[in-house]
Amino acid sequence: MNLQVILGNFALILFVLMLITGVIWFLDVFYLAKQRRAAADRALADYDARNAKLTADGIKVDNQGNRAAIEAALLRQPTWIEYSGSFFPVIALVFFLRSFLYEPFKIPSSSMVPTLLVGDLILVNKFTYGIRLPVLNQKIVQINNPQRGDVMVFKYPMDMSQDYIKRVIGVPGDKITYENKRLTVNGVEVKYTPLDDYLDDEHLQYNKQFQENLTGVSHRILNNEAAPTLSLDGVKKFPYSENCTYKYEGFTCVVPQGNYFMMGDNRDNSADSRYWGFVPDKNIVGKAFFVWMNLGNLRRIGSIH
Repeated sequence: MNLQVILGNFALILFVLMLITGVIWFLDVFYLAKQRRAAADRALADYDARNAKLTADGIKVDNQGNRAAIEAALLRQPTWIEYSGSFFPVIALVFFLRSFLYEPFKIPSSSMVPTLLVGDLILVNKFTYGIRLPVLNQKIVQINNPQRGDVMVFKYPMDMSQDYIKRVIGVPGDKITYENKRLTVNGVEVKYTPLDDYLDDEHLQYNKQFQENLTGVSHRILNNEAAPTLSLDGVKKFPYSENCTYKYEGFTCVVPQGNYFMMGDNRDNSADSRYWGFVPDKNIVGKAFFVWMNLGNLRRIGSIH
């Protein structure tokens, strides 16, 4: 499922804005402000000298108001510097928070239904899987590895400009088999508990709903009985595709080291690792953990499972 960051490539936009406003702020603090102070001191010295001469000539001068006005005018920051100085700390704080702590995304499609709905505004933990350099997304500190069952945001391997969200089904070394719409992980069949049918509001149809126990992680999935287990025509050529074997009833894949196998919870309405392959560790953005708003359904606010 394609995820759209709220304002496109917001990280790069923020970085550029922070760089520009930061340079202006530092230039003003360490150079321009001193220049304005020096100019004000010279002007005030000339003003005081003129008034002293007038006083010596017997002319009474009330110069306090004018002197203060001259000083304030000369010390006043130009508008472009004033705004830059005001915006810089705010932009820097937002950049730090969304680069290293939490980043917001919006869900635009239904491939993670029933876990995530269209319009959900979610938060992604950026440090759970390690600290990465902003914009470059290069990991510099290792913390945790993704686990089966995690809902993870990552850069789409076929187009790194797009952010996707899926559930981690397989970690490095796992053997994943999906046949007749049922998962087997490392030779162990995943357990399914039938639930009430799920009404798909988008397509106005009912889908079969199950509680899937993915090696200890329980979550809901959907199946459309009318859809095939796998559309072989949709399978693309991808790195390590030799690790997978496909047939009409499903497929088997062995997850290579440094990669993860991802699937959507809306199993028959999700373009995922079944079709475009594995997700390298370098593509990871973070772990989705909270729905903070859905303007069409305020009851959606809460944790992601």
